[in-house]
Amino acid sequence: MLAQHDRPALTEVTLRNSRRADVMAIGRDGTVWIVEVKSSVPDYRSDAKWQEYRDFCDRFFFAVPPDFPAEIIPDDCGLIIADTYDGAIVREAPDLRLNAARRKAVTLRFARMAAERLTRLNLEMSAV
Repeated sequence: MLAQHDRPALTEVTLRNSRRADVMAIGRDGTVWIVEVKSSVPDYRSDAKWQEYRDFCDRFFFAVPPDFPAEIIPDDCGLIIADTYDGAIVREAPDLRLNAARRKAVTLRFARMAAERLTRLNLEMSAV
């Protein structure tokens, strides 16, 4: 779904605060989105750390399954309804606007992580 919005993404992105975002995506304009995936209400309710991701993105979303009660997701977060095959943004996330220094650091971390993963994949493929 993020690719359809022209936002290449990485999963399991470690942030500078040692938290790990489920999904991070970057648009052509440099805006950074973080998507926190919640599979169930107990999964959502047991997670107190999601607010710590907001300092590392321009927009923050929750992605939940179709049967998830959307009304429990805070209004100041974007909402994506997703299943195994696709997803849809049903509520836009507010624009949090990273400052320039943080944007540079987040973008550099994202790029290095993507390059490291690609290098590892290429090494694995050449070993086959």
